[in-house]
Amino acid sequence: MLLSRQSTDSKQVFIWPELEKDRKLLGSKTVTIIGVGALGTVAAHHFVRTGVGNIRLVDRDFVEESNLQRQMLFDENDVKANTPKVIAAKKKLERINSNVTIVSLIQDVNATTIEEIVEGSDVIIDATDNMETRFLINDVSVKHDIPWIYGGAIHTRGMFFSVIPGHTPCLRCLFPTSSQNHGETCDTVGVLGPLVHIIASYQVTEALKILLDYKQNRNRHLNQLETWEYDFDGLPIEHSRNPNCECCVERTFNYLNQQSNQLLISQLCGRDSIQITPTETIRIDLKAWAKKWRPLGDVTCTPFLLRLHYQNYQLTLFQDGRLLIKGTEDEREAKKLYSNLVGN
Repeated sequence: MLLSRQSTDSKQVFIWPELEKDRKLLGSKTVTIIGVGALGTVAAHHFVRTGVGNIRLVDRDFVEESNLQRQMLFDENDVKANTPKVIAAKKKLERINSNVTIVSLIQDVNATTIEEIVEGSDVIIDATDNMETRFLINDVSVKHDIPWIYGGAIHTRGMFFSVIPGHTPCLRCLFPTSSQNHGETCDTVGVLGPLVHIIASYQVTEALKILLDYKQNRNRHLNQLETWEYDFDGLPIEHSRNPNCECCVERTFNYLNQQSNQLLISQLCGRDSIQITPTETIRIDLKAWAKKWRPLGDVTCTPFLLRLHYQNYQLTLFQDGRLLIKGTEDEREAKKLYSNLVGN
């Protein structure tokens, strides 16, 4: 069964050929996409053209030149303008289908923010690049009974599967810990552009089955692809639920409960960068901070971020108080810079 497009009263209408009710149902649904990079831009593009009514885009980062090879909604103008990914994506998506409501959140996804971010979602799309965040998504999915679709793409290999709380194994049933010390990232080994489209398209297809309640057609496998060698494997996981799983059986949400009054520090893999995030809600006046920082070095201020070239570092300050420090992987050094330039 394929989606088709019809034109009615000069408005874009996206429907299943057989069932008009499905069009209306999709229009009432909310999808949250966590990560608006390679997978996230492809997924958002498909959801908008399919006519999902509400799409939430969540990403903490801005567009860089290295993104353009695989992140389909961005261009060189976005790089020049230091545009946050969610803002650039929203502008392009709204030109595709103005009937869809798109909310862009320039936020870090962590234990203190994720529950508010996904509230009211019908499906969560994992378009992240690290297992810690995926385990956090898994916790909030199980706790609030929100299905989510795992997706990963690296080099020429990809993987996807669906987690439907109460019906399928959760991520911690299949992968009890978040260890991923293989050292491979898109920045270190690259990723084949077409692979990104394949994995994200499967994620969207699985999400549509969930949104439209097509139970009989749902995927029940952990699917792995090797695109260069054209190898596709499906590992049945329907009966792989761990009867002692801390998350979906015992409902102990270790990753979600890691809330703290300390600064959240995360290394951005393969990028020689550290991000520091305050756990308390704050609001930065970027123009005011630009005046403070100008004596320290070259400053660029946009409506969304403030960038300072300071000594051997590139510092990017966001409105929510996050500081991205490029030029170090030393957490102590990063904390010192945050303390000196932003405050405790």
